[in-house]
Amino acid sequence: MKKYLLTGCEAGAEASIHAGCKFYAGYPITPQNRFPEYMSKRLPEEGGVFIQAESEISAINMVFGASVCGFRALTSSSSPGISLKQEGISYLCGCELPAVIINMNRGGPGLGDVTPSQSDYFQATRGGGHGDYRTIVYAPWTVQELYDLTYLAFDISDKYRNPVLILADGIIAQMMESIKFKRRKKRLPEKKWALTGCKGREPNSIKSLFLTPGVLERHNWRLYKKYQKIEAKEVKYEEYFCQDAEFLIVSFGTCARISYESVKILRKKGKKIGLFRPITLWPFPYKQLEKTMGKMKKIFVIEMNLGQMIDDVKIVNRKNLPIYFYGRPGGGVPTSEEISRFIQLYLVGERR
Repeated sequence: MKKYLLTGCEAGAEASIHAGCKFYAGYPITPQNRFPEYMSKRLPEEGGVFIQAESEISAINMVFGASVCGFRALTSSSSPGISLKQEGISYLCGCELPAVIINMNRGGPGLGDVTPSQSDYFQATRGGGHGDYRTIVYAPWTVQELYDLTYLAFDISDKYRNPVLILADGIIAQMMESIKFKRRKKRLPEKKWALTGCKGREPNSIKSLFLTPGVLERHNWRLYKKYQKIEAKEVKYEEYFCQDAEFLIVSFGTCARISYESVKILRKKGKKIGLFRPITLWPFPYKQLEKTMGKMKKIFVIEMNLGQMIDDVKIVNRKNLPIYFYGRPGGGVPTSEEISRFIQLYLVGERR
């Protein structure tokens, strides 16, 4: 199969087009500028619509409009821009509208810097806007996986009528790797709920404003049941070297990729250590992680932030195992060697 050398931004754009995306609205912000630049050329070539909006707020509301009309719609941005989109994401969830949102995470808080980070974990997994809602969140660790998960995101988003967020970072956004394309979507699911004109049928109504007492509560309980179904069916994760492991690293995205190299370094030194990588940050693989943690002595959580995923790891730590955190916030990127050195400090005296 033919391979293509693309940046993460370009791979995400091609995945969207291959998945049947026909509408993109976005606004430039580093480190995802290559995304709208690339889509401005490629999407019109494929019969789609590209709009550089006047702001991130406008962009997410344009995506709302395209989605409510039945189109597969996409936006991308980086951390401060995603913050501005949060109200629109809440509206999408409240109206049960599918959309794909890509965040090439940069350092924060505030304007921060333009270097890679994972500090948007809370925002992505807890619902950064108002109300009780969830977005499905994928965390790729390679350009190929960014392509694959973006392609999948459109199907999952349509399946549950719910936004899907891809949480990547500035490294994956700009690095180049060879990837393989999937077969293009030729037929997309019918959306009988969409607002496409009601000639010959009853009109559809899509809204998130419910003023009659009790109606909004029933709506929220119905959304809750949908989220439970997602939690039961859509968890994704991977394990590496965990069969004989006594110690475990838990990490996601780019940091998991670096941690994987640390595992290989430590394995060569006789340390029985494994890696658990959540791919869906929501729904988080709680049951799977709990099972893997059950046979470990110590847990190491490695992130490019001040320790956001560690809260989810603690939820399943029923054996009260020691948990050690190593983080690089504000755009700091750890090396596999420094992660290895950190872990070795806490393995002194352990059986070799």
